[in-house]
Amino acid sequence: MKNVCLTTRNLLSVTLKSCVSPTDLELDFTNLYPFPLETKEAGTDNRNIVDDGKSQKLTHDDIKALKDKGIKGQEIVQQLIENSTTFRDKTEFAQDKYIKKKKKKYEAVITIVKPSTRILSTMYYAREPGKINHLRYDTLAQMLTLGNIHAGNKMIVMETCAGLVLGAVMERMGGYGSIIQMYPGGGPVRAATSCFGFPKPFFDNLHEFPLSKVQSLLSGTFSTETLPADPEENALGEEESNGLSEEKQTALQETGEEPAAEAPMEINPTEEQDTMDISAEDVEFKETKEKENKENVREKHIKQWERRKKLKEAAALLREKNADGLIVASKFHPTPLLLSLLEFVAPSRPFVVYCQYKEPLLECYTKLRERGGVINLKLSETWLRNYQVLPDRSHPKLTMSGGGGYLLSGITVVLEKGKSDSSNSEALKMEEPSSKRCKLQDLPC
Repeated sequence: MKNVCLTTRNLLSVTLKSCVSPTDLELDFTNLYPFPLETKEAGTDNRNIVDDGKSQKLTHDDIKALKDKGIKGQEIVQQLIENSTTFRDKTEFAQDKYIKKKKKKYEAVITIVKPSTRILSTMYYAREPGKINHLRYDTLAQMLTLGNIHAGNKMIVMETCAGLVLGAVMERMGGYGSIIQMYPGGGPVRAATSCFGFPKPFFDNLHEFPLSKVQSLLSGTFSTETLPADPEENALGEEESNGLSEEKQTALQETGEEPAAEAPMEINPTEEQDTMDISAEDVEFKETKEKENKENVREKHIKQWERRKKLKEAAALLREKNADGLIVASKFHPTPLLLSLLEFVAPSRPFVVYCQYKEPLLECYTKLRERGGVINLKLSETWLRNYQVLPDRSHPKLTMSGGGGYLLSGITVVLEKGKSDSSNSEALKMEEPSSKRCKLQDLPC
């Protein structure tokens, strides 16, 4: 019999060899339950159990005293079971549920896992769904699939989901290819992107471009501010100007009249020494402050220069108009965003638009049908329901998510401007019933 390699999740405590045959398989189920199964005494049903709050002999003060003594959570759960008058009357499934509930309450278990798209999207959706526009993790997975995200792509991403969608795209591409992030306002928000823990090379091919300059880029009037040839030249120029001003001050002091001498006063040697020390400290403080100011100005100029340089690089990539895909997931209306950003996407490339509500996507759908240049338009909604999978009690969970948002997807094609109007009118005629077209043609003008 062939040897098989098995991988297991952290659901059970399973002891497996790396590559074993089925006959050599050893399973350890002792840690599935915190207490030996043979010591349990279970009832047949729960019909006679009354939840009146009097079944537990331990009070809150007793449990708090146990915690203060430093007793472990497993021992606290054991004492709760021993002091429960109804535990042995419950069914085996009810006892397992009771133990699981108490362990979750009194045992602090911390598991350190590597961040991933699924973990972060689940966390954000459970804790702060408003920050990611209520984007559910299964909807995000559909976006990555419909957008054909893979290594080596040149993607355009426009999102206001705290950088979660951007991080998911970066993780899927694995550091290969280029990403252009379109952002509103003064700068991009990448709070969730930083949580992925990407290495520095991942950010080398990440570019950013403001939405406010998209129209100027399309019209050909885009231009960045005058860039300095080198940030060091600016700093040297400032130092030279400071040096010239100091020389001028010294020249004025030499040529100008000295200030009027004050009346002679008797000064003690100790007082004179104190004043000299204070003046020396003031001079040192001023010098250090001037150096710090110069360094701050220099760093500011360097950052501005680097930002403008990246802006030029992103503009050059967008001018090529050969992006391999477009992902939009923002709180803004998708129609103007999609119509303007589709100009930078190459033909026969996918695009995906997410919105929490379907009405904006319906309007976007009709606008794209009128405009043309796209095929295979689909407006879809993902439906998710969790299931409990346990022995003899597998069933759908009673609570489920109300909705995970809506997706509009399609593929770009070459749009001929001369034939766009005629094709649109013919398409509208073909959609009308034949009887209706006949009646409209027979009507007198």
